[in-house]
Amino acid sequence: QVQLVESGGGSVQAGGSLRLSCAASGSSPWRHCMGWFRQAPGKGREVLATLDGGGVTTYADSGKGRFTISRDINKNTLYLEINNLAPEDTGMYFCAARRYNYCLRPPSVPSDFDYWGQGTQVTVST
Repeated sequence: QVQLVESGGGSVQAGGSLRLSCAASGSSPWRHCMGWFRQAPGKGREVLATLDGGGVTTYADSGKGRFTISRDINKNTLYLEINNLAPEDTGMYFCAARRYNYCLRPPSVPSDFDYWGQGTQVTVST
């Protein structure tokens, strides 16, 4: 079992930056493929970035160049840094973990993941 708690969301103006955090606990979270997802109002969850147990990262096309996924093993925390925020980035952001240390072929989908946090809201205004 892996427990995940996101934080760091908020209301920001377009062009700003945020760093989201996902505190993980349970069975050695860094043995898992981890991911960040976004759910915009009225839409399904879409993957933004993944990080596997070996440290390999993948990014959705929409986030390349603006999103950076990283982790701090000592703090058991996963991060997502988002730069140059735009109104279309508004949504609930979730972190997720697979029970395995490898991620499936990109792009990842929500059903690839077994454990989810409650999410943190990001609202971007013009």
